[in-house]
Amino acid sequence: MRRLAILCLILSRMPVSAQVDAPWRAAPGYLALFAPADGRAAAYRAYVSPLDLDRVLRGLEADRSLIQAPGAWLARPRSPADAFGQAGRYDRSTLARLYGAQQPRVARGSRAEGGRVVESWTLVSPYPDTALRRLETGTLLVVLRLP
Repeated sequence: MRRLAILCLILSRMPVSAQVDAPWRAAPGYLALFAPADGRAAAYRAYVSPLDLDRVLRGLEADRSLIQAPGAWLARPRSPADAFGQAGRYDRSTLARLYGAQQPRVARGSRAEGGRVVESWTLVSPYPDTALRRLETGTLLVVLRLP
């Protein structure tokens, strides 16, 4: 089982902590929506999991590479614009209508390697499909790899 997890990690180039604790799959279609349109988009990765946000966060609790700063990794309701930011090319009004009165729950935090912050994570649940037509159960993870 451990060998399979390591193989999946190598194939997906996903952070170890997320790969081991949850059944994530790469979801590059979300990058066209939520990553910046300029050259910075190459630093982003997106993944989805069928697990709800609370279960994902419980699975990440033991990961020592995640920085436990005050307020990090706490799920909070946010407006869609706050959840997905302003840098992406998504249609903000379509996304707002999709969520309606519901707000996505969002958790954010950072991951370190060798004592240096290397990634910023945003987890969102529920999340929209890539056509912005329906909300999906589970969790979307958007990872920004820092230089």
